[in-house]
Amino acid sequence: MSGLELFTSLALLMTGAAILALAVNALWPRTSGRSVIVSWPAAWLAIELPVHVLLGGTIAVIVLVAVGGIHPLGMAGLVLFGAGAAFLARFAFLARTAAITAEPPLPEVARGHGSGDGRAYPGSHVLLPWLPWRRRDIKRINNVVYSRHGNLALKLDITLPRDGEAPPGGRPAIIQVHGGGWTVGTRKDQAIPLLTHLAANGWVGFNIDYRLSPRSRWPDHIVDVKQAIAWVREHASEYGIDPGFITITGGSAGGHLCALAALTPGDPRFQPGFEDADTSVAACVPFYGVYDLLDEDRHHFRPIGSLLQRNVFRARRKQQPDLFRAASPLHRITADAPPFLVIHGDRDSLVTVEEGRGFARMLREKSREPAYYVEVRGGQHSFDVLPSWRTVRALAVVEQFLRGSWEEHRRRQDR
Repeated sequence: MSGLELFTSLALLMTGAAILALAVNALWPRTSGRSVIVSWPAAWLAIELPVHVLLGGTIAVIVLVAVGGIHPLGMAGLVLFGAGAAFLARFAFLARTAAITAEPPLPEVARGHGSGDGRAYPGSHVLLPWLPWRRRDIKRINNVVYSRHGNLALKLDITLPRDGEAPPGGRPAIIQVHGGGWTVGTRKDQAIPLLTHLAANGWVGFNIDYRLSPRSRWPDHIVDVKQAIAWVREHASEYGIDPGFITITGGSAGGHLCALAALTPGDPRFQPGFEDADTSVAACVPFYGVYDLLDEDRHHFRPIGSLLQRNVFRARRKQQPDLFRAASPLHRITADAPPFLVIHGDRDSLVTVEEGRGFARMLREKSREPAYYVEVRGGQHSFDVLPSWRTVRALAVVEQFLRGSWEEHRRRQDR
């Protein structure tokens, strides 16, 4: 065996092993320890982009075989690749065929009043998942400062419809709060499929940054989210927004923050210096959020509790339970809660699906307004970052919920 043949055979073996390892990790991802840092994104890649992974692996295998990888080591690599490819094909089939519905079922709502003209999500974005960042049927206003803390300027990006004037009464608005475990993340790379799709259907979206731990500690994060809500309402006329209809969404830590903001309008503990500002929202859509920071039902994976206590609160839950309770959306639900659509993937390896189920159940028990729950079959944490098949189906449900909330708001105004 020549040196080139040995190299290609080893490369083929490693390629097959890598594809199979990705698939196995997607089925049984790690939920504790430092390996989570690698296990979760690898599982997300295999589950949410199986066709892309399979295509890339197939091209690599074809090239290696063509240059001489068919030897015992290479044959072993082909066997491993075949096994991994079978799993990936199964992931793709489940993603393509699984229905995503709300429980209880969402009412059918006709479009109108600027809530959208019926544009479907472009199917090309599923195949080319970077396209949401390049849509030409919307426009963006980036790097707008909404708050300052010393030398730190907090910014937001605005996504608007490209064509047409705002209808009488203004457009609906949505604020997006990014995730990242309260310690990392940026407004630039999360919920772009959602915000751009809504903007193409008549909405105005605001993707915000906020102060992060460990440099900042609780409640700085929620204070910034509240300031963003107040800023959007104050500047509603500049962007053709109905100030009475501002909604909020977010994923992971952003799911926690958006849910808490929706449930605590006017709470002076979270509005220092702007206690009189209107920080209410008309509806809330949290994705795979953390809702009980006390973790009384023991749903959290171990890293969440450590992160919250060491970096975010710098306090122990057992010693200051009231601090964690006040920051928990689950413990802030009242009859006055706005309409909610809670979304969670059933294969989430960072925040257990029981967290979303319990929060939605408590909302239905206590709130006078509708509370819907969507469980995304096969969905990993952050499944919606790119426009996968799951993302597109989930966004259709989100749009239907938000459109229904908007239409109900307009009906109330017309009475």
